[in-house]
Amino acid sequence: MFSNPLETVSEVVETSPAVSDSVAYTTCYMCACRCGIKVHLKDGKIRYIEGNRNHPVNKGVLCAKGSAGIMQHYSPARLTKPLKRVGPRGSGEFQEIEWEEALSTAAQWLGDVRKTDPRKLAFFTGRDQSQSLTGWWASQFGTPNHAAHGGFCSVNMAAAGLYTIGGSFWEFGEPDWEHTEYFMMFGVAEDHDSNPIKMGLGTIKTRGAKFVSVNPVKTGYSAIADEWVGIRPGTDGLFVMALMHELLKARRVDLDYLVRYTNAPWLVIQDPGAADHGLFARDAEGAPLCFDKKAGALANAMTAEVAPALVGEHTLADGRKAVPAFQLLYDRYTADEYAPDAVAERCGLDADRIRRIAAELAHAAFEKEVVIDQPWTDWAGRRHEKMIGRPVAMHAMRGISAHSNGFHTCRALHLLQLLLGSIDAPGGFRYKPPFPRPVPPPLKPAGKAGQIEPGKPMAGPPLGFPTSPEDLLVEADGTPRRIDKAYSWDAPVAAHGMMHMVIQNAWAGDPYPIDVLFMYMANMSWNSSMNSAGTMKMLTDKDPETGEYKIPKIIYSDAYASEMVSYADLILPDTTYLERWDCISLLDRPICDADGAADSIRQPVVQPDRDVRPFQDALIEIGVRLGLPGLTKDDGTAKYPGGYPDYLANHERAPGVGPLAGFRGVDGTKEGKGEPNPDQLQRYVDNQCFWRHEFAPSERYFKHANKEYLEKAVSLGLIGAANPIIHQIYSEPLQTFRLAAEGHGPVVPPEHHRERVKTYFDPLPFWYAPFEGEMLDEQDSFPMHAITQRPAAMYHSWGSMNAWLRQIHGLNRLYMSRQRATEMGIGEDDWVHVTSHHGRIKAQVQLMEGVNPDTVWTWNAIGKRKGAWGLDPKAPEANKGFLLNHLISELLPPKGGGYRYANADPVTGQAAWYDLRVRIERAEADAPGSEAEPRFAPLPKPPGGKAGPGTLRYGAKIKGEAAE
Repeated sequence: MFSNPLETVSEVVETSPAVSDSVAYTTCYMCACRCGIKVHLKDGKIRYIEGNRNHPVNKGVLCAKGSAGIMQHYSPARLTKPLKRVGPRGSGEFQEIEWEEALSTAAQWLGDVRKTDPRKLAFFTGRDQSQSLTGWWASQFGTPNHAAHGGFCSVNMAAAGLYTIGGSFWEFGEPDWEHTEYFMMFGVAEDHDSNPIKMGLGTIKTRGAKFVSVNPVKTGYSAIADEWVGIRPGTDGLFVMALMHELLKARRVDLDYLVRYTNAPWLVIQDPGAADHGLFARDAEGAPLCFDKKAGALANAMTAEVAPALVGEHTLADGRKAVPAFQLLYDRYTADEYAPDAVAERCGLDADRIRRIAAELAHAAFEKEVVIDQPWTDWAGRRHEKMIGRPVAMHAMRGISAHSNGFHTCRALHLLQLLLGSIDAPGGFRYKPPFPRPVPPPLKPAGKAGQIEPGKPMAGPPLGFPTSPEDLLVEADGTPRRIDKAYSWDAPVAAHGMMHMVIQNAWAGDPYPIDVLFMYMANMSWNSSMNSAGTMKMLTDKDPETGEYKIPKIIYSDAYASEMVSYADLILPDTTYLERWDCISLLDRPICDADGAADSIRQPVVQPDRDVRPFQDALIEIGVRLGLPGLTKDDGTAKYPGGYPDYLANHERAPGVGPLAGFRGVDGTKEGKGEPNPDQLQRYVDNQCFWRHEFAPSERYFKHANKEYLEKAVSLGLIGAANPIIHQIYSEPLQTFRLAAEGHGPVVPPEHHRERVKTYFDPLPFWYAPFEGEMLDEQDSFPMHAITQRPAAMYHSWGSMNAWLRQIHGLNRLYMSRQRATEMGIGEDDWVHVTSHHGRIKAQVQLMEGVNPDTVWTWNAIGKRKGAWGLDPKAPEANKGFLLNHLISELLPPKGGGYRYANADPVTGQAAWYDLRVRIERAEADAPGSEAEPRFAPLPKPPGGKAGPGTLRYGAKIKGEAAE
C-alpha cells in the first residue's frame, strides 16, 4: 500500500518532555565560582544541569562551563581504578590494583617518612576546594611542605590586600554594583568569578555607570567596557601611581577617611641607621603616636577624639624626628617620576588620557557622593546618621598579580582606593566575610626548628602571615626550611607557598632532598608548571650514582587522565564533583557576598560506576592508617569512621568552629559557632545545599570600623575580637625586613640576600620593571610581551577536554596586533616561531585589533599532549594547540654566575608568568608546518580507560549507547 502523496503530514512535537524524574541540589565545580545548581536525573542518570535561582552566588545564572558539567561527569578521560607504575616513569605503563594495596602502599611510604623526617614529604594540591582539610592534614602529619596552587595563581593579590586593608580582590571582595558610578577592572580574565561579574556588569551597564577595563587584551569583559585601556604588561602599577600623583597634586583625596580609618596620621621615626628607623613611634603601652593639632602635642593615634596632623615633621620625646605616614606617601607619589608625562610611554598610554581618567575618578568620588539613609555606630561608639560613600569601585586579578612587581602593584591599587575613601563604603569595593581581618592576619606559619619532630604533628599551620624576620622558616644560617623556599629570604611573605618551585627544588635537592611527592589535582607535567618540558625531565631524572629517581616516590590523585598521571608511581583515582560530599567552607574559600556570610556543600547526586573514591575520603583513611592524632582516637580507631562527611559534621577546628558554619548546635539552630550537629549535612541538603546569614542594614558597610558588624563577626567566629581594623597605607612589617637587611635584629638575611630584601621590602608601594626583561643581556632580542588568558568557557585543563566546551575552543592561536604583524611581514594563519631566553615553540597566528601592539597572547591550557585527557591523538588540541609554558623558566635568567632566584615576585614568591619576553619570527616559507611545536611522544591510555567515540553525544549514556 502506498501513502497518499497529497495527504498532509502532521508532525507532533512534544514541547514539554519529562526531562527528569528527580532533581538534586548541589554546588558546581566547573570553575572557582561555586554556583548553586539543580541536577536533573532520570532513571538515576544525569540528564540536565541548571542554575539554582535561590542560591546566593549565581541566583540561577549558569554559564557554559556549569551547563557542560554533565559532559565532565561522563568524560572518557575518567580514571577507573587505583594504579601502580610498572614501567619507567613517564611511560604511562601501569597495573590496576585494589584500593587496599593502594592505601597500604601510600601509608607505608608516608609512614616511613613520618618516622624519620616529616619534611621529606612534599604535599601540594592544585585547584581543589578542600584546602582547610589538606592544610590541617599536613600539620597533623608534621610537614611544613604543604600549599595549594595560590603561589602561581594570585598570592600577590591576596597578600597585598591582607597586608593593606585586611581583605582583597579575588574572592575576598566585590564591587558595590548597585551604587558605583565608576568601575575599574584590572587584569581580570573572563573565566574568573564569571557569573557574579557578568551579573554585576549587567547591573552597572543598565544603570549607566562607567566601566573602564585595564588589560593588554580586549576580550570578554574588556570587550563590553565603556573604555578599554590596552596597557603594556607589567606597567599597571606605574599607571596607578600616576593616577595617585594627579589626585594628590589636585588635592582630590578623602582626608577624613584617611584620618578615621587608616594609619596615615601615625608618626614614622626618621633616624637613618637606627634599629627602629622607619617604624612607628609608640607610647609606653605600645600604641601608635600621632601629632594632635588641638592639643599641640603627641597623642595616642587610636584615641577617637584627636585631630591628627597628616603632614609636617614632629619631635618625639627622645628628641628624634618623625613624620606622619601620609607625608611619606605624599612625597613619594607627587615626585616627578610618577607624573603622567614621565610614565605614559612606558605604559603604552597617552599622558592626557591618564590625567583625564584621574579627573573622572575624582569627579565620580566627590561629585557623585552616595548617601544611604541608614544610621550606624563605629568602633568608638560614635553614631553616624547616614552611610556616605565614594562611588568608585575596583576589581583586579591575575593580570596584575602574576608579575615580579605584582605585590607592589596590588598594594598601590588599594592605596588608590584609600585615597578616594572607597574601601567598604557605599559605591566602592566591599568586603566579603570572613573579611576584613586584622592587618595582617595573626596566623603565623609553623615549621621552625623545634616545631617538627618525627611522629608528631606541627604546632601550627604550614601557611601564615609573617610580620617580622623572626617569623621566617629558616635555619640559623639563613637557608630555607621548606622545600619550596617559601617563608625564607627568597620569598619572605609567601603566604600561599610556592608550588611552582617544588619539583625544581626537590629535583635539585635544594635545600634538601625529599622522599615522597604527594599531589592532588596539580597537572605539573603540563600546564600547571612554568616549564613543562623541563619539569617532565626532572620528574624522570635519575641519580647517576644510585640509578634511583631523584624524586624517589610520587603519589598523585586526579579524577581524569591528565598529563601528570604518567609521571606518578601510585595513582589514587578521584570521583567527579557530582559523586561526592564536599565543603565550601568559611575556613577556606567561602561563597559569601558583601551582605551576608554563607557556605555550601556538594552532595553525591549519583554513585560512581567505577572503582574510585573521593580524594578527601582517601586522605582521611591514610591519616587513620598513619595514626595521625587529629584523625584517630586514643585507641587508634578512626575518629571519623564515616569518612569526609563525618569529618565535615563533627570536626572542630576551635571550640564550636567547624568546616560548616550553618545549622550548628545539637538542634541545628546556631550559626557560625556551636556544638557539632550530627544532622548538619541533612539540614544543608534540605536547604538546597547552602547556608546564608543576612547582615542587618546597619552592618553592611564600613565593616572594618562598624561596631555592630565587628561584634557580629565575633559571634559568627569570623574574627577573634571586635577591634577596629586599621588600613595600612604604610606597612611596618615590610620595614622590619628592610631593617634586618641593614643588619638589625636577631634574624638577618645572609649577605647575598641583603640588597634584594632592602630594595623590595619598601613599606610604600613603588614600581620597578619586571625582572625577566631587565635581566636579559640583549633586551632588544626579545621585544614582545607574551601572556595567557583563561577563556570564559574553560577552567584550565578540565574544560578543554569537555566535549561541549571543546566546540567553543577546540584549539588556540597566537593572537597579535594586525598592525604590528603587517610591519613584521606576518599574515593571518601564518605559522611563527616564538622564542624566549629559555625555549622555542611554533604556533599559528591570528590577527586582531584589540591587543596592546607590544603583546602577543593565547588562551591558557587548550594545548594538550597526545593521548592525555581521553582525547583522540588527532584532536586539534593535541596537534595545533600549544602552551606558552614551554617558554617560561622557573628561575630567572642567569646573569653574572650568581645565585638564581625563582622567576617570581621577591616579596611573596608569586610566579611571574606574565613577565615573559619573546621574539616572533615567521616560519620558513619552505617549512610552514601544520602542527604546533614542540611535540612529545603520545601517552598511552591508563588501564581501564576506554577509547572515546568519534562523536561524544549527549544522551548516549542514557540510551545505552557507547558514550565513553
